[in-house]
Amino acid sequence: MTSTEMTAPARREWLGVLMLVGGAVAIGFAPIGLRLGLDDLGPQAIAFWRYTFALPVLTALVLLVERRAPRKPNIYVILAGICFAVDIGFWHWSLTLTSVSNATFIVNLGNVYVVFLAWLFLKERPAPMWFFAVILAIGGASALSLGGTAEGGASFVGDRIAIIAAISVSGYFLCSKLARRTLNGLETLFWLTLVEVIVGAIMVMAFGENFLPEKLSGFAVPLFLGIVIHVVGQGLIITGLGSTPTSIAGVIILIQPVMAAAISWHLFQEPLTTLQAGGGMLILVAVWLAQRGHKVDPID
Repeated sequence: MTSTEMTAPARREWLGVLMLVGGAVAIGFAPIGLRLGLDDLGPQAIAFWRYTFALPVLTALVLLVERRAPRKPNIYVILAGICFAVDIGFWHWSLTLTSVSNATFIVNLGNVYVVFLAWLFLKERPAPMWFFAVILAIGGASALSLGGTAEGGASFVGDRIAIIAAISVSGYFLCSKLARRTLNGLETLFWLTLVEVIVGAIMVMAFGENFLPEKLSGFAVPLFLGIVIHVVGQGLIITGLGSTPTSIAGVIILIQPVMAAAISWHLFQEPLTTLQAGGGMLILVAVWLAQRGHKVDPID
């Protein structure tokens, strides 16, 4: 085997890691956007318009880049789209019933659950270093999310709803990974988004929210979420998943709450406590450790 043959997969994996980091940074703006948009639209309607604004952009990208219509979807991309829409919908719902810190912490645990699903279904066995990294990541996410002053009290019902969102995150990652076996990143995100538009519309009706804001300016936040969060952020994540082990991806996505906390610090004058800052540093160390033990061995 030549040196080129040995280094090419490593280059692809590192590119995938960088894409995941970029995607995690982009989606760190998601809770900020939701917070800014609630004066004009309900949380389910914001999610619906996020998908709807992203869909024509993704359609144009597929036609321009691939110079053809997207290939036929597989069952996994449909399941991934359902899981993602349910995740966002239930996370938004949980935010109205429990503290923001509780909901964020619980949902981000879904990024860890997915590794055990990948171990079970994809035969991806994480390296021993991963287990130490994930302990640090969970501890860091807990400190970051729960270490500040919560705006509202915790609720057992709200926390259970957030658990459903966390499970949905796991299903989204697992099914997206499987979908990428026959579809490229752009095609996968296109079909994901089409499914999310349909499921998102059903959730808006189920929650009794209005589809339209009172003023045209009410579309500004969903438009931002659709382009920056969905097309750029989710696009980088879906593409990066194609060449990155699930165990690494699950830890890397935990950069998202670190980014959200940093943005809130400057945008909403919400300074981090010492515990939260320490939690953010733990997550970054965990990401570095997880990548150090990146080799995944198949189960015999």
